[in-house]
Amino acid sequence: MQNILDFLIALSENNNREWFTQNRSWYDEVRTAYLNMSNSLILKISEFDPEIKHVDLKDCIFRIYRDIRFSPDKSPYKTHFGAYIASGGGRKSQRGGYYFHLQPGGSFVSVGIWSPESNVLKALRKSVYENIDEFNEIISHHKFKRYFDGFFEDGKLKKVPAGFPNDFPHADLLKLKHYATSSPLHESILTDENPVPRIAEILEAGYPLNRFLNYTLDELM
Repeated sequence: MQNILDFLIALSENNNREWFTQNRSWYDEVRTAYLNMSNSLILKISEFDPEIKHVDLKDCIFRIYRDIRFSPDKSPYKTHFGAYIASGGGRKSQRGGYYFHLQPGGSFVSVGIWSPESNVLKALRKSVYENIDEFNEIISHHKFKRYFDGFFEDGKLKKVPAGFPNDFPHADLLKLKHYATSSPLHESILTDENPVPRIAEILEAGYPLNRFLNYTLDELM
């Protein structure tokens, strides 16, 4: 693990093609290590989430190359490794899944659905509204709250979306753009000889949320 983090630190300090080319063998080495770790994580997740049993690793891994076409930052490479483990296409999936982000000083995992398409978001809001007791039970469970606290609020609406009562007691849950939440990966986990079981333990606490979200998507199909 430390070799991966050391590479990412060096890359953040030398984010250019010349350095990357000179250190290509180092990149290949740490990428393989990250792939192996992600594959082990898929196997552990599939023990509690049957949807993940047939997920293909190559569909889950994000490329290290940045899309710089419309960005003022022309740094060619990402300074993290990322994988979205989900059925229905891995990183391209619209289903609730498990994101594994490895970055020096900023590693984390997340569960849920990030930036769903408009029809999916509408269905999720409706499901939360109609099943608010069940949803609240999931996100207030002690195992969930041990690792996760609140949802991403990027793009959150200022008003209750159309079609829902303004006086709904849990209106903030309907204003969300992302039904996803994260948990940091502390150094004590990352320096573990085998961090995968501990990472999987965190993600298992978020499985009920994914199960709720994916049931909604199944009903939408």
